[in-house]
Amino acid sequence: MMQLGTRWATGATPPASVPTALRPAIAEVEARGLTGHWTLTWLEGRAIAELDAGWEVVQTASGDVVARPFED
Repeated sequence: MMQLGTRWATGATPPASVPTALRPAIAEVEARGLTGHWTLTWLEGRAIAELDAGWEVVQTASGDVVARPFED
C-alpha cells in the first residue's frame, strides 16, 4: 500500500495522517522554539516527520519514537 506524505507548519495541529505515536515528540521539538514546516514521509511503512529547521521524528522498527537532529 502506498502512503502519501503531507506538510504542515510548526504550531499548527498535525494532519490526521500523522500517527498518534509521533505527536508528543513533534510537540517536544516545537517546544524548543523551532519554526518552519514539517514534512511527513513513510519509509518501509514507518512514519518520519522532518522539520526543515533540521530535526526529525522517526518511529523505529521496534516502535520507539525518536526525535533527533538530522544526520546527513
